[in-house]
Amino acid sequence: MSDLMTVVLPGDDVPPDDLPKAQNKKKALKLGPGLRHIPPETITTTIAGALVTDARKNAAWIEYNSGRVSALPSAPISVQPIVILDHVCHSRPRQAVPSGGSIGTQLTLQQYLASVGDLVIATVLSSTSEHFNCYITPHTHTAALPHLAFEGANRKNQKKLPPHSLVYARIVNSGKDSIPEITCVDASTGKGEGLGPLNGGMVFKISLSMARRLLAGRKGGVSVLEGLSEKMGFEVAIGRNGMLWVDAGSVKATLAVGRAVQEADEQGLGEKGQKKAVDRALKKI
Repeated sequence: MSDLMTVVLPGDDVPPDDLPKAQNKKKALKLGPGLRHIPPETITTTIAGALVTDARKNAAWIEYNSGRVSALPSAPISVQPIVILDHVCHSRPRQAVPSGGSIGTQLTLQQYLASVGDLVIATVLSSTSEHFNCYITPHTHTAALPHLAFEGANRKNQKKLPPHSLVYARIVNSGKDSIPEITCVDASTGKGEGLGPLNGGMVFKISLSMARRLLAGRKGGVSVLEGLSEKMGFEVAIGRNGMLWVDAGSVKATLAVGRAVQEADEQGLGEKGQKKAVDRALKKI
C-alpha cells in the first residue's frame, strides 16, 4: 500500500495521479468503500477519511476509524475510477498523513452500518417465540437471531440465552428493507464454524478500522495478537462492529491482551511500537 494516505472529505474529486497505476493496463481499477465512479472517468469521495491505494491489487478505498469499512470489492470497474457523492459538495484542501496513523481525532466520522457477511459480536436483549433480539451498535436496529440459527438446534432442542449474553454471529440480512438478521451457523455446512455464544472473557471497544485489520490477519499489519500468542494462550473473537472479545483464562491476562490491542489502535502503532506494546503487556501478567 502507499506510504502516505491523503485525508479527503465528502465530494472531493480524486486526482488521477492519486490512484494506483496497474502494470497490466487491461486490469480494471477496483473501487472500495467511500469511492464512486462517475462516467466517463471521474472518481469522487462519499465519506470523510483517508484515501488508501494498493498498486498490486490496483485498488483504492477510503478508510476511517469510526466508520463502516468494507472489504475490497470483487467486481472491478472497467474505466479509470473517480468517486462522487450523493450530493454536490465543494472540494476542500486535503492533508497527507502517515500510513497507519490515527485520523480518528481529525474527522467527524460515521457509525458502523451492517453489511451481509460481516462477523459481529452481538448482545442478547430479549427473546421471542422465534428469535432473540440482539444489540449490535447504538446506531443500528436490533437484529433477529433465530432460535434455530445455532449448530445442532431444532424445534425440540433450542438454544437458551438469557439477556446480556454475548454471541459471535454473521450478518445474513443487513436490514435495508426489513429487520436485520444474524446467524450462528454456516448455512452450507450446518456447523457453527467458530460462531455461537461467547462465555466468559471480556469485550473491548476498538475502531472499525482496527477490527477490519485484525480480521485481515497478517495482511492487516497488526501483530499484537500474534506476538502475545507466542508467550501465552487466549481466545479472541473480532467483530466488524468494533468489538473485540478476549478470554485469556484470568482477568489480569485478559485485560493485558485487550488493552494491548487498544493501545495499538488508539496510538496508531507501527510494527516496532506493537512489539513494545506486547512486551509491556507480558510484563503485566
